[in-house]
Amino acid sequence: MGIYKLVLPKMGESVSEATLTNWLKSVGDTVQEDEAVVEIATDKVDSDVPSPVAGKLKEILFREGEVVQVGAVIAILEVEGESGVEEVERQAEVPEEKFEVVAPGLDALEMENKALPSQDTVQTTITNENRFYSPLVKSIAQEEGIAQDELDRILGSGSDGRVTKQDVLDYIAAKGDSNSSQSSANTASGESVIQPRSSDANASTPVQVVKSMNGDEIIEMDRMRRLISDHMVNSVKTSPHVFSVVEADVTNLVNWRNKVKDLFKKREGENITFTPLIIEAISKALKDFPMVNVSVDGYNIIKRKHINIGMAAALPTGNLIVPVIKDADQLSLVGLSRSVNDLANRARANELKPDDTQGGTFTFTNIGAFGNIFGMPIINQPQAAILAVGTIKKKPAVLETEHGDVIAIRHMMYITMSYDHRVIDGALGGTFIKRVADYLESWDSDRTI
Repeated sequence: MGIYKLVLPKMGESVSEATLTNWLKSVGDTVQEDEAVVEIATDKVDSDVPSPVAGKLKEILFREGEVVQVGAVIAILEVEGESGVEEVERQAEVPEEKFEVVAPGLDALEMENKALPSQDTVQTTITNENRFYSPLVKSIAQEEGIAQDELDRILGSGSDGRVTKQDVLDYIAAKGDSNSSQSSANTASGESVIQPRSSDANASTPVQVVKSMNGDEIIEMDRMRRLISDHMVNSVKTSPHVFSVVEADVTNLVNWRNKVKDLFKKREGENITFTPLIIEAISKALKDFPMVNVSVDGYNIIKRKHINIGMAAALPTGNLIVPVIKDADQLSLVGLSRSVNDLANRARANELKPDDTQGGTFTFTNIGAFGNIFGMPIINQPQAAILAVGTIKKKPAVLETEHGDVIAIRHMMYITMSYDHRVIDGALGGTFIKRVADYLESWDSDRTI
């Protein structure tokens, strides 16, 4: 009998880890070739890991809920003959160190309750000012208000004493546990208490206590809803939001789409919606105003080279996901339409790949799909702005003609934008959103695709 080491496969250039959410096989179970062994989740994308070989599951190296680095061995299979020997030798260099790390924004609910190491287990505390910290560790420390001297005192479990994400998160969780110990007494009386998130541990505001009343149903958030919750709270705490609104006359756009949609469906085999048309206008405006296509890193502004438009999509579960159209400004209208339809269909079918939700530089959301007139969305960090469009409604409007002003029935749509006032002032934000409206209003009625 040979053995085969099943590793967590690479799932995209920007993806370095995944959470093991559900083992589909138990130790001793038979595994067929290409049969799924474990379900994983990367940020908001769920998928599974199939076995390239047939055999019997001998050992599981990570528990459900643990976050594992790409390339790490997650299970060992027994296989017939010696077919697994070469694979074992080839993967021998893959580190088998277990990484239980959590992406920034997750709170202590995503981890087991852990305490800081006791004094008798800590041999050395590294305080070297030249100690290396990964950008992610620094980001977590900054979000959680951990000063540099405090970070230097955290015991690192990585190579050469390097501080890993888990080291920082364990430290934060332990601080949160100590700060919330007093509030735990309230739960004994039957009260439902909202515990502070780890990032709220140093907040000056009191912890909100919510009492459940007779007949209330308490529903625990699923993993994705927790991610969304933390992401939204973090965004509001990070960025001072400013909002701008314009109303656009999209009559030419609506009439043009009505004229070409049947031909487009017959030729391309899919529908052309308003989404790619609006994304095209956004892409043009971002090229005109590149300082909207930015992110903030402390006191540095990162001006993005690529225009990657995320489009918010509601899932059948009620959760939200934001797949990204990469280099949207380089795509034709047909290419944009294909990308939009492909991402939307795969999002609904839960078939998105981890890379599909990474790298966005600006987000667009169509709240008009739900009949809403307009709304003020929350910025999708680390981006600096998000644009929303409302439903298109027929309204009487004043038109200026060569013969004077007239009132006509026009297709009108509200466009709103939320932006980070740290880097985008009202003049830039207002001018940008007006430029988007101008591109939509001046749509060429004779355009061919």
